[in-house]
Amino acid sequence: MLTILGFGMIATFLVLIMLKKMSPIAALVLIPALFCVFVGKGAHLGDYVIKGVGSLAPTAAMLMFAIIYFGVMIDVGLFDPIVRGILRFCKADPMRVVVGTALLAAIVSLDGDGSTTFMITVSAMYPLYKRLGMSLVVMTGVAAMANGVMNTLPWGGPTARAATALKLDASDIFVPMIPALAVGLVAVLVLSYVLGMRERRRVGHLSIEEVLEPRTETVLVGAAGSHETPHHPAGDAGGGPADDEDFQGLDTARETLRPKLYWFNALLTVALLTSMIMEWLPIPVLFLIGAALALTVNFPHIPDQKARIAAHADNVVNVSGMVFAAAVFTGVLNGTGMVKHMADWLVGVVPDSMGSQMGLVTGVLSLPLTYFMSNDGFYFGVVPVLAEAGAAHGVSSLEIARASLVGQALHMSSPLVPAVYVLVGMAKVEFGDHTRFTVKWAALTSLVVLGAGILFGII
Repeated sequence: MLTILGFGMIATFLVLIMLKKMSPIAALVLIPALFCVFVGKGAHLGDYVIKGVGSLAPTAAMLMFAIIYFGVMIDVGLFDPIVRGILRFCKADPMRVVVGTALLAAIVSLDGDGSTTFMITVSAMYPLYKRLGMSLVVMTGVAAMANGVMNTLPWGGPTARAATALKLDASDIFVPMIPALAVGLVAVLVLSYVLGMRERRRVGHLSIEEVLEPRTETVLVGAAGSHETPHHPAGDAGGGPADDEDFQGLDTARETLRPKLYWFNALLTVALLTSMIMEWLPIPVLFLIGAALALTVNFPHIPDQKARIAAHADNVVNVSGMVFAAAVFTGVLNGTGMVKHMADWLVGVVPDSMGSQMGLVTGVLSLPLTYFMSNDGFYFGVVPVLAEAGAAHGVSSLEIARASLVGQALHMSSPLVPAVYVLVGMAKVEFGDHTRFTVKWAALTSLVVLGAGILFGII
């Protein structure tokens, strides 16, 4: 019964937000609360929620101060040269823009933190997508997939969890997986090229001069060479003609610019990212200190500091609120035991004849399980069970650990991943739109990684 209710709760949540019948925050809170009552454990709802909130509170704090930090860096112009460099590299070509998005997200993902990756990628690319009238869900989808593949870095989380759960060396898991992961990254770039070509046909071209000089009306050169004023349907999936908000990332006249402090801000950001990678302090503490320093040095007057905080308050409230709402969802899933029953059922349906193929089985199961579960739940709750089943049929724990990584491209768009709310929030994209667009491509990318792993004899 718990298995059915668990899958039912997840399905209800996804259907309602994809059909836009409920907002993600409301769905994350009300649906699990209702199912908690169905399970007969409504009296324990408070305990489940408090435990879930406690586990996600550091993440919420990290996101809050990270948004303020990177918001200030955008205000003072730290990323303006990146945006201009990407503009000139992309030559205002939508195909190059999409491929550039994937490359930028993959490079920034080297810091191992999805939230940071999405903040930098969106802050650099959002004005360009808006100016060209490109689909914003293409940006969020490509960024999420590129980050998902790179999320398998040993300091990114999943590899370390797999190593800890199975008592293995992280390098023994990750290094042999590099060829398969490289194929997965190439697959993301190829997909970016295809999606970019589709965007090129849809929106046409702007000259680089038109992009660098914002104007109230944008004239595109269509695929047939005729000039036309673009029409974009209403909704979050597309962008309209540029306005001041759309292209503020390149507004060289904005009052918040601090060109004399550029190198201070650049060094502060490098130091912050280095500290994250080296794990000198917990990430929430690093961003708290970084935000305080950035505000104090760039805006020494208190009214200016208040104005900067207020300017980014919407993002802070939306993202932090989403994280705490997700705590209700994860708290009920874990507290009622639904996650355990769902995992046990999925493992149980694997026939004995597939025992010698537990690597393949683990890779396939990693797609839905890492989407519907947290990485902690999957790697510490399910992977040991799969490894034990594999050992009974002569499949090594290393093979199981490597196979467990292939679902990360899909995992990064899971409603249980706080970073995805940073991505869709900053990009002003509805979570349901992002899900509908991304899931199929992310699943395909994960299957490509799995296929490459099998082909190379890694899995």
